[in-house]
Amino acid sequence: MAAAESPELAAGITQDDEKAVENLRAGRDRILNELRRIIVGLDQVIDEMMTAIFCRGHCLLVGVPGLAKTLLVSSLAQTLSLTFKRIQFTPDLMPSDITGTEILQDDPATGQRAFKFVKGPVFCNIILADEINRTPPKTQAALLESMQEKKVSMGGEDYPVPNPFFVLATQNPIEQEGTYPLPEAQLDRFFFNIFVDYPSWNEELAIIERVTGEMPEKLDEVLSCEEILNLQGLVRRVPAAPHICNYSAKLARATRPTDPESPDFIKNWITWGAGPRASIFMVLAAKARAILRGRFAASTDDIRAVALPILRHRIIPNFAAQSEGLKSDDIVRKLLDTIPADERLYDGKPATA
Repeated sequence: MAAAESPELAAGITQDDEKAVENLRAGRDRILNELRRIIVGLDQVIDEMMTAIFCRGHCLLVGVPGLAKTLLVSSLAQTLSLTFKRIQFTPDLMPSDITGTEILQDDPATGQRAFKFVKGPVFCNIILADEINRTPPKTQAALLESMQEKKVSMGGEDYPVPNPFFVLATQNPIEQEGTYPLPEAQLDRFFFNIFVDYPSWNEELAIIERVTGEMPEKLDEVLSCEEILNLQGLVRRVPAAPHICNYSAKLARATRPTDPESPDFIKNWITWGAGPRASIFMVLAAKARAILRGRFAASTDDIRAVALPILRHRIIPNFAAQSEGLKSDDIVRKLLDTIPADERLYDGKPATA
């Protein structure tokens, strides 16, 4: 669709933007093809990770060990021409092990001694924070501060992290002893909560065949750092239609048991619902998802596609839901089936994402 064909899109979209969107759509296909040389399945996980990157968001990846989470992140960093580092979180990990530390250094020319800041592994484009729930809250907070502020403060000075900056934190759902679960307020900082499931029968056979054979040494770079930054800006410039903003707000507000319009099952099963950040993120993610598919206009289908990874860690099921064996995913899916997605139902003024 050309920008001039729609007054709604003409305001902030240029011919260069149209070309960038088309290049991104082709780039998405190339990235998937490159990753499929190493990774079997996980197309949806890859798509959600790319969506978060172009929204300048961070992801929490939940899955049992051995599902190629580390390999996936490092491989994605290669295709995006970004620097990558892995931090293994342990109970004895200190904040300075992540952010860096000051050391006392002699100046050979003057003979004076001064402190010099030595940067830690947080200073790279993509970070895999492996098993973030295995380290104490003080160390978790050091990473979460960098995620939010995009900088490290040390000795009265601020040191910006590279741009783009993307944190992928993993949690092992089957081991709880000796862990420090992230509080709900800190979970809310993550753009997506992505669930990595076991492979299917055919996928597992393909994994065995591929891993036990000869693996490619290096993947081709598809998008440069500069292109990624430009596309991140494009996501913000693409306007969101009023019905998209209203539908996302309707979904987020429906998760709150205190809202008069929330469904009865929400009042019965939920202790706390999602805040405004959820509706903002749904609009941003819907726009990025549309752009990744070569479209300028997000639809309610895009909102529905991103609602689960955005809402699953922002609602808190109560004891009644847990006693019935219900998880947050079950409640979000029921909510999506309950709240209609007909665009004609959501008229009103556009909101700012």
